[in-house]
Amino acid sequence: MTASNRGGRARLHPALRFLRALAVLAVIAALGAAWFYWQCWGLMTTRAEVTLDRLPEGFDGCRVVLLSDLHGHEYGEGSSDLLERVASEGPEAIFMVGDMIDQASQLEMIPALAEGLAAIAPTYYVTGNHEWATGTNTVRELKPLLADCGVTVLTNRYEILERNGDRLVLAGVDDPNGFGDQKTPEALAEEIAEEQPGLFTVLLAHRNTEFDRYAAAGYDLVLSGHGHGGIVRLPFTDGLIGANRKFFPTRMAGLYTEGDSALYVSRGLGNNTTPIHGFRLFNRPEVVSLTLRAG
Repeated sequence: MTASNRGGRARLHPALRFLRALAVLAVIAALGAAWFYWQCWGLMTTRAEVTLDRLPEGFDGCRVVLLSDLHGHEYGEGSSDLLERVASEGPEAIFMVGDMIDQASQLEMIPALAEGLAAIAPTYYVTGNHEWATGTNTVRELKPLLADCGVTVLTNRYEILERNGDRLVLAGVDDPNGFGDQKTPEALAEEIAEEQPGLFTVLLAHRNTEFDRYAAAGYDLVLSGHGHGGIVRLPFTDGLIGANRKFFPTRMAGLYTEGDSALYVSRGLGNNTTPIHGFRLFNRPEVVSLTLRAG
């Protein structure tokens, strides 16, 4: 004699119910892991226009790409995915503002990236705190390696850029983690004011947290990274955790002003190996494409 379940659905054997629940949980876990991976490594492009009162008319419409905080990650073999995304923006200059590597072994990925960027547009670099944390010998190897690959390394110095008959100063400072007797940002600003009086000045400097200092020195536009966008970006906040481990930091992503100076901060491209900075939420890594506008 066989039992039947008349007027209702057949009941699954407990073992089958367990397997079905396990399968559902596995799918949910897989989707969650994929979403989390996408949050950490789903590269995106952020496009913005920055209007600057003192920008020379000849630089109106100039497009630049800002890259920061790669931390040795490779997007595609030989950084091919990153290079393709940068090239698609058609930049006139590319600025790398530090923390491109975390470890001396990551020097191996620099030539493909640096040569690829330099082939797209003139590329400029300043150090971040993590390059120095790997040791001064690594920095001493990194800088000439970048130069050999066609990248201009701005070590507490400046260059003149020209466009449509106008000129501006592009300056760069080493991270404070560097040598204790290095030229200060203030001394560099004084040098520029004496040698290039009145010229609009763009400063490449890794740490967004030093903006007050750079603004007081008189730099017109500062381009930085360092804060990873605040790690977790929540509504009505500028990020959850700052580079100094404080909650609800400021100046973590996008455009800010202080007096006559402006700061643009990149959320960065990678995640470093410390527990706090090892992930992102609602804060995907970005290539920043900036179009400069004369005010």
